[in-house]
Amino acid sequence: MADGYQIAGFHFRVNFHGLPALKEVDVGFQSVSGLDVKMEMVTYREGGENKFEHRLPGRTTYSTLTLKRGILTPEKSALTNWLQDAFQGRNIIPLKIVQVDLLNENHEVLMQWELHHVWPVNWTVGELHAEKGEVLIETLELSYNGFELRGTGKVAKKQKADK
Repeated sequence: MADGYQIAGFHFRVNFHGLPALKEVDVGFQSVSGLDVKMEMVTYREGGENKFEHRLPGRTTYSTLTLKRGILTPEKSALTNWLQDAFQGRNIIPLKIVQVDLLNENHEVLMQWELHHVWPVNWTVGELHAEKGEVLIETLELSYNGFELRGTGKVAKKQKADK
């Protein structure tokens, strides 16, 4: 990829570290959203100063990660088993790391978001409709405590360090 070109957002994968028996089908999704971070603002009123309030950085908050894919049966998906354990068995086991990798045309990582302490908060199955021949989509919402964004150079260094 030549320098100066905009990066396309359609080639990606999601890796769930610590999920037992992870399968190839568990990394592919139709869409990923929710890689959002926000810095809260704290206002401080100084005594004797009535013209303005001081604004200071506060806590950092993250939204939920939303993943969409065609639904898979539990036999075919370790991720579906993890969701079943959480929602049906109330056995919520947070994953230490989930990585969202944006890939180039050679399937190499361009950018990587490493999310920490990830656990499911919502699992929605799309509409069953007799008059539509569409793929049944499931939507997963995952909470996370924070993420680290890495570019190509940092991803390569981390992969070498992990080996």
